[in-house]
Amino acid sequence: MESTITRLLSGNEAIAWGAYDFGVQVASAYPGTPSTEILENLARLDDVYAEWAPNEKVALEVAVGASLGGVRALASMKHVGLNVAADPFFTASYIGVNGGLLIVSADDPGMHSSQNEQDNRHYALAAKVPMLEPADSQEAYEYVGRALEISEQYDTPVLLRVTTRVSHAKGIVKRTAGRIKHRKEQGFVKNPSKFVMVPNYARRRHDAVEERLIRLQELSETIPINRIEWGRREVGIITSGVAYQYAREARPRASFLKLGLSHPLPEDRIREFARGVKQIFVVEELDPFLEDRIKALGIPAIGKERLPICGELSPETVKHGLDGKQQRKAVSPAEVPPRPPALCPGCPHSATLYTMKKLKLTVMGDIGCYTLGVAPPLEAMDSTLCMGASVGMTHGLDTALETDPASRCVAVLGDSTFLHSGIAPLLNIAYNRGTSTTVILDNRTTAMTGFQDHAATGRTLQGEKAPAVDFEALGKALGIDSVRTVDPYEMKEMEQVLKEEVEARHSSLIVARRECLLLKRGTRKAPKTVDPDKCVGCNLCLMTGCPALSRTPDGKARIDSAICSGCPICGQLCKFDAISHLT
Repeated sequence: MESTITRLLSGNEAIAWGAYDFGVQVASAYPGTPSTEILENLARLDDVYAEWAPNEKVALEVAVGASLGGVRALASMKHVGLNVAADPFFTASYIGVNGGLLIVSADDPGMHSSQNEQDNRHYALAAKVPMLEPADSQEAYEYVGRALEISEQYDTPVLLRVTTRVSHAKGIVKRTAGRIKHRKEQGFVKNPSKFVMVPNYARRRHDAVEERLIRLQELSETIPINRIEWGRREVGIITSGVAYQYAREARPRASFLKLGLSHPLPEDRIREFARGVKQIFVVEELDPFLEDRIKALGIPAIGKERLPICGELSPETVKHGLDGKQQRKAVSPAEVPPRPPALCPGCPHSATLYTMKKLKLTVMGDIGCYTLGVAPPLEAMDSTLCMGASVGMTHGLDTALETDPASRCVAVLGDSTFLHSGIAPLLNIAYNRGTSTTVILDNRTTAMTGFQDHAATGRTLQGEKAPAVDFEALGKALGIDSVRTVDPYEMKEMEQVLKEEVEARHSSLIVARRECLLLKRGTRKAPKTVDPDKCVGCNLCLMTGCPALSRTPDGKARIDSAICSGCPICGQLCKFDAISHLT
């Protein structure tokens, strides 16, 4: 008799356990909220190989290779990560699988930690792969197993799309005890016409993809995770993912068509459901993905005219929409005082960004903690687009403004971000004889997503020692004219190096290296204090944006000793020697 284990798990933890229990043997990812914890949890389990890849494209390629080798494989990423992995993703649909291949996309409605709010359900439609959408932790666990079975049965990658609330909310999960051992005895079998996507073979594989989509559509009509829940027939709600939970809370007695396999759609089941109710509502977050396809079937439905297309839904938002109150935005929570995110007390990034602002540089920023430098009082970030874009954008901006003697631009990105997507654009600068300056803020970790290791830290996801990338040697190997290393805490030197390199007519790479303070918990220096007799209230020290610094009622600086890291930044700015270590 099959035994079960009951645990309280987040959606991400449930996916990790699902991957383990249902036989995934190789998993690769790049950390990104809200997906990060999937690989972190999977890496703790025995008999699974889990790794941090330098970016999502590489992660998916690793998973595809493992699948072709006959094992079940997983690649996980946040929604914008699938943009990076889109190239292999689309062609992996043509190649198909050997062992089951699961791709997890964690979307971020509301943009809690993201630069856009894209709806990755469109990727399943465009790549012509099946997509599953769990509504809670239990389904997140179960759908991993279903997805792997579908993958192998239909020779296809499968997209598992979760959202922030599913990823991070906890729920009761009943696990099947015992790990499934799954490895195909033959492993990789040469088959060039299936695996080598030259045009002649790819044309044949496209035919296979279209035939597969027809069979998957038939599956969607019978699979139990697409189910009708009859209730009162006045209102019928078609929904998927976490929106199902909100709709059930808002209208517990209504009839529901819950779509666990939301692409391809079960068209006959949708028609059956529509015939059984008086009015159809479509409840979904972000785009009218389901709504547009349901209306295309000739079925009248109410959706985005009542529910917002921007931001997260909530039970209140859904209730308002079903009650007939038109909404363009999600219902706002109660008014609370603003609490903007800030760099940590003593963060070395704040010293670098302060210096850049002082020099009136145009700063092309990137994705990381330092992006917070856009906020007052630093206001030292002029652009943020996507991972690694700062380097290419700076080269483009410098090229456009090369006749402007006042132009002073610099690219800023972190160590993990540089490894993710910054190497190629830096090579582009060197190759095309550009004169741009790139600054790597090297704090020896992937700080913003929770201090994950990367290829320059010397340690793998599973804690093993590994070769560490040498940024300085890499810059020279790429052909950058000037490569320099500075300590951000040495602010005079930082200012001098920045001035020299930005004004020089050659390419340059500055490695601003100081370990993230949060990696040194328990080793804090004595905090600083302000001598009120010496402080003149110029408030220059406050311009770093350090959370430990504030102003007294009489306009003088004050340091909160409870959170001060004891760093030397504010002391270097004070011209009156009013700041010293607390004794």
